[in-house]
Amino acid sequence: MGCCESSLLRETHPEKDHAAQQQQQQQQQPHFGHHNRQLQQGGGGGGGGGPPAPGGAPPFSGFSVADLKTATGGFSRDFIVSEGGEKAPNLVFKGRLKSGAWIAVKKFTKFAWPDPKPFVEEAQSVGKLRHRRLANLIGYCCEGDERLLVAEYMPNDTLAKHLFHWENQTIEWAMRLRVALYIAEALEYCSNEGHPLYHDLNAYRVLFDEDGDPRLSCFGLMKNSRDGKSYSTNLAYTPPEYMKNGRVTPESVIYSFGTILLDLLSGKHIPPSHALDMIRGKNNMALMDSHLEGKFPMEEATMVVNLASRCLQHEPRERPNIKDVVATLVPLQTKSDVPSQVMLGISKKEDIPQALKARLTRMGEACSRMDLTAIHGILVSAHYKDDEGSNELSFQEWTQQMKDMLEARKRGDLSFRDKDFKTAIDCYSQFIDVGTMLSPTVFARRSLCYLLCDQPDAALRDAMQAQLIYPDWPTAFYMQSVALAKLDMPKDAVDMLNEAAGLEERRQKSGRGPS
Repeated sequence: MGCCESSLLRETHPEKDHAAQQQQQQQQQPHFGHHNRQLQQGGGGGGGGGPPAPGGAPPFSGFSVADLKTATGGFSRDFIVSEGGEKAPNLVFKGRLKSGAWIAVKKFTKFAWPDPKPFVEEAQSVGKLRHRRLANLIGYCCEGDERLLVAEYMPNDTLAKHLFHWENQTIEWAMRLRVALYIAEALEYCSNEGHPLYHDLNAYRVLFDEDGDPRLSCFGLMKNSRDGKSYSTNLAYTPPEYMKNGRVTPESVIYSFGTILLDLLSGKHIPPSHALDMIRGKNNMALMDSHLEGKFPMEEATMVVNLASRCLQHEPRERPNIKDVVATLVPLQTKSDVPSQVMLGISKKEDIPQALKARLTRMGEACSRMDLTAIHGILVSAHYKDDEGSNELSFQEWTQQMKDMLEARKRGDLSFRDKDFKTAIDCYSQFIDVGTMLSPTVFARRSLCYLLCDQPDAALRDAMQAQLIYPDWPTAFYMQSVALAKLDMPKDAVDMLNEAAGLEERRQKSGRGPS
């Protein structure tokens, strides 16, 4: 994959609120609204009241719709981090509680769980689980028509992103084996705790936490709706017995785990039937990801291929149980002393003081996590509002050269919007080189393009240029923070983040709003 190709998430509008219907149903269902309020703690939902649960996650609690609306900017499309598509139309948003903690919120469609009782019972059951291999469920909301789940937020993308849409480096072999083991351990824990079923297990359900460790999303431990329809993936990846009876069983979970093993082996999402044909033809090398460049022990690869083959057997009784899967993967672990974030190529970040975290705006938070996807969306939405008044041109200055320059900027904007970052760099450079207009926004946008093309030095220069043009512009400082973090200068990055937050606060006090 080229350095500038991107897998930025597609965004859609979440469904509109149904305030009147919520009010009516709250009156009809007082028990569950009262139950929500009883479970709430500290005003922020799950932010206080009692010691942390095992595994470091906060205790399971109830949330109000108002809490979650506030946390997600009114379920803003800018906060969408996952979409289910036509077959699984539930959205997942990221949000921030009043405590400053980030959460993931799954919002079900209106008719997914019309009866609140089974939804609450399932949520409470899953909410008892706590394990370091899970992105744990920390709460729920059941008011009127609203059905929402709240989980720990994992900031470092999904296995699908790292395997299929990587930007700078693919996942090395030892890390792929670690992913397989950690997810198997999560499934084994859930099975031992009375939750052997996992719905629609796939590479999008595997998330990476702030340390780069893989975790299994808790959302798959609950059905997508009361009718139990569980698979949103292509039918080619669905367990054969599910096609017959529509039921998820422990054996079908093992089948789905086998498809994840195929993903890890091949770096592609290939249909199990095609992979099994290659395995039967003893063509294992053709199955392996070419981006690994042969940097793996063949005997280890053969063991994983054989395990995948066993998991994908047509007859459920011929598949291994999860305990056997874990036992097979444990001896394959190497580099146990190397942190996951190092193997994933995630830059080590300086710990950001809690007081600073609470001050950060959406742009600041995205920069603190080096979330280039979110930064891109914010810059696209902001357009050129911060350039207003920075350039006053006389009639005489509207030369043909000027028109050509503005046309170059327009082409750059279209390329930037469409995530064609190399072309955006070229077009913005044409605009900048003319020198008639000075645009901090163009420098900020080109800075992000350089970051997405793994050129942090150039990104830092552009962010500094933006500051020269507009000395009090928070965005210029935010972009410098991200570039410094990419250059492994974490202390300087935090200092710049703090400077940007201070400028944001002064802006808001003056009534100009966030950058």
